[in-house]
Amino acid sequence: MDDMVGAASAPLRWAIIGTGRISRSMVADLRELGAEVTCVHSRDPERATAFAAEFGIPRSSGDLDDVFGDPDVDVVYIATPFATHVELARRALEAGKHVLVEKPIAMRADEVRELFALARRQRRFLMEAMWMKFNPAFLLLRDEIASGRIGDVRAVRAGFGVPLPEDGGSKWDPARSGGALFDKGIYPVTLAHTLLGRPDVVTAVGRIRADGLDLAEHFLLGYGDGRHAYGSSSIIEFADLSGAISGTRGWIVLPPLFWTTTTLEIHAGGWEQLVASPEVVELPREGNGYVPMLRAVAGAIEDGRLEHPEHDEYATVEVFETLERILHEVRRFADAAQPAGRTS
Repeated sequence: MDDMVGAASAPLRWAIIGTGRISRSMVADLRELGAEVTCVHSRDPERATAFAAEFGIPRSSGDLDDVFGDPDVDVVYIATPFATHVELARRALEAGKHVLVEKPIAMRADEVRELFALARRQRRFLMEAMWMKFNPAFLLLRDEIASGRIGDVRAVRAGFGVPLPEDGGSKWDPARSGGALFDKGIYPVTLAHTLLGRPDVVTAVGRIRADGLDLAEHFLLGYGDGRHAYGSSSIIEFADLSGAISGTRGWIVLPPLFWTTTTLEIHAGGWEQLVASPEVVELPREGNGYVPMLRAVAGAIEDGRLEHPEHDEYATVEVFETLERILHEVRRFADAAQPAGRTS
């Protein structure tokens, strides 16, 4: 989408919605970029006050209307439980703010479409914070593939599974933001979509808790010409946190954590380079890893764009359509496998 608005003439001013771990990393990286953070919000005003004091943010608030109505806020970053993302993004856009939403931007593809339609009507920028796609190692990966270094890409493999403590937090609550697929599986699915496109066939198995929370999934995305992507995600067990892209002349490994790695391991060339001594490329990390994405978002807004071409509405919606297909397959598998397929 190339819709443009009038370019910004003053430095962008950010508000942070949510005071969790990711918000802490994001504020630090915004500061490293030289951006201005003017306000922070939490449902608990005391937490907002403490966060603002720690990071030297001028203002804190427990009132969302107060934040969204603040004339000193240009861009809102939302990092709250997943189930709140759509409503908060909608309110921010209606208030005339540009919006960056932590992944997943929504819980259904139709919600994604509705948010981007609203952003267009409001003439405001909107993006899901898929930092992986702006990672310098990821950009180099795409350049190496485009150069033909590993030939034609035929397969993608990636996983993100980490057992989480059952602490009663939102990750374990399907009404707030629970489940493995939208929290972790979104990364391998996005990797596959970026490199292979929209799959023709989706198959998946996994585990579903009795209340509907998805605990783990293993999925295969198939393409008509035989290309494929295998991915896994879990909150109850480890899944290999690396990624690999295989082609007709070699392969490239993304070491753990594949979505934020600064290293590429390139297996291409003669037998020695393929197996014994692959080329290892190390790239510097900027801040906590969010700086490249934040720089790209700021640049897009300042250029008057409503979307970023690296992660626009089309790419975001297609990933969500595949996530929905995977979850449908996992639920069907779990239903067929009862009682073994469900855990309480």
